[in-house]
Amino acid sequence: MNNSGRVLAKVGYYLLLAITVVFGVAVLGGVIAARFVPGVAKVTEKLDMAIVSGTLAAMLLAYVASIFLIRRRYNAASSSEISKLAGALRSKDEQAAILIQSIADGVIVTDTEGKINLMNRAAANMTGWTVEEAININVEQVFKVAKENGEEIPKEEYPFTAVLAHKAFFNQVLQLNSRDGSRKRIISLVISPVVTPTGEVFGAVAVLRDISEQREAERQRAEFVSTASHEMRTPVAAIEGYLALALNEKVSTIDSRARGYLEKAYASTKHLGKLFQDLLTTTKAEDGRLSNHPVVVEMGAFLEQLTEDLKFTATKKGLNSEFIVGSSGSIDATTREETSIKVVRPLYYVHVDPDRIREVITNLFDNAVKYTQQGKITIGLTGNDEVVQIFVRDTGAGIPPEHVPHLFQKFYRVDNSATRTIGGTGLGLFICRKIIELYNGRIWVVSELGKGSTFYINLPRLSTQKAQELAQAQAAADAKKPQEDTAAAQPAAQTATTAQTQSQ
Repeated sequence: MNNSGRVLAKVGYYLLLAITVVFGVAVLGGVIAARFVPGVAKVTEKLDMAIVSGTLAAMLLAYVASIFLIRRRYNAASSSEISKLAGALRSKDEQAAILIQSIADGVIVTDTEGKINLMNRAAANMTGWTVEEAININVEQVFKVAKENGEEIPKEEYPFTAVLAHKAFFNQVLQLNSRDGSRKRIISLVISPVVTPTGEVFGAVAVLRDISEQREAERQRAEFVSTASHEMRTPVAAIEGYLALALNEKVSTIDSRARGYLEKAYASTKHLGKLFQDLLTTTKAEDGRLSNHPVVVEMGAFLEQLTEDLKFTATKKGLNSEFIVGSSGSIDATTREETSIKVVRPLYYVHVDPDRIREVITNLFDNAVKYTQQGKITIGLTGNDEVVQIFVRDTGAGIPPEHVPHLFQKFYRVDNSATRTIGGTGLGLFICRKIIELYNGRIWVVSELGKGSTFYINLPRLSTQKAQELAQAQAAADAKKPQEDTAAAQPAAQTATTAQTQSQ
């Protein structure tokens, strides 16, 4: 029944009800009036009360019948609409199920206890379980993952456990092992908690994508770039060396005009060599082959010496350089106010490869010198009980706000007249980020146009006791290594001696 039919049925229902009530009241009023009012009694005597009563009974019967018919029709229409609605809901559920099963990416839904409520065919193919077998099974038994490099994930850091515990979004590349362990896939995993508006967690939904082929293609591309960079760096280094000899007055004699040409060629060759070196370092950083030998380093003494070594680069351009150490009560690394409060310098221990950190600080310092025309370059150190913060601050032109979020991306360079004049590969800051991430650190920049930029580095801080323990362990390992090398060399020496005796 449509809306207009419903309206007409209701109007007829209430109209019949009103007529019946009015007629009933009139008849009842006439009977009462005939009893107490003589004039009315004479009129009613002329009427046949049997007829009146019969008419009233017929109207009441018609009223009851109409109510029954109208309600029956209305209920039938309502039941039909409810059936249609239920069918539509079932249809939508079936459509949702078909869509989920048709998705090429794997989909897994769990409850708050980690039991699987839903899994599509793609996820079943990746895990090696059937959908029927996986339902109501704990997700840790079905979804066996490790870090991308194959390292085991601690139980408390298991993706679904972490998402349900912290109500946090998870997005990471992991290694997925099949049910029988015969196949390992590299997957991109995204997990989101299912949270109500009141903050209650009902479970988690995960989407996983097999990126094994993509990772293999990236590996082959990186291997090609690494090999090409290594092979091309050798002849470029030779060219650079011969040009340096040609420019050496003690080795060769050339006129001023030729010297100018050779100096330009030498500068271009150095730039080309730097490009190849950056490409090689980038590919190693991306595939985890970047050499890294962490030791305990006290950053105060380390940065003080490094600043002294880098000072000459700034002096050549007429810039000053300085190293400052702050504490939580004397120098704030986030402000530009100069202070000279004398404090007892704390010891800031970190566990890093000093050569890699030197590479990062040198890169930031050189960039600061390139883009600063006057003023000074400051290397600073501060921190708290958990973090050591290093900063490199300049008084240059600053960086436009729209470029700041992209600075640490590969090959990204700010496009302006200064960068086109100075040149560069666009890989330096990307390499810096990769190195800092090796030590669970963070690097970012705060810049203001016309006032300069400050690059910050946060590294996990070691307590004095932890630093001593790591230093002792490293010393013991260093002392043990020569003994192992000697022991390994003895059998080889004995073999060589025996061979020599037999030959004689």
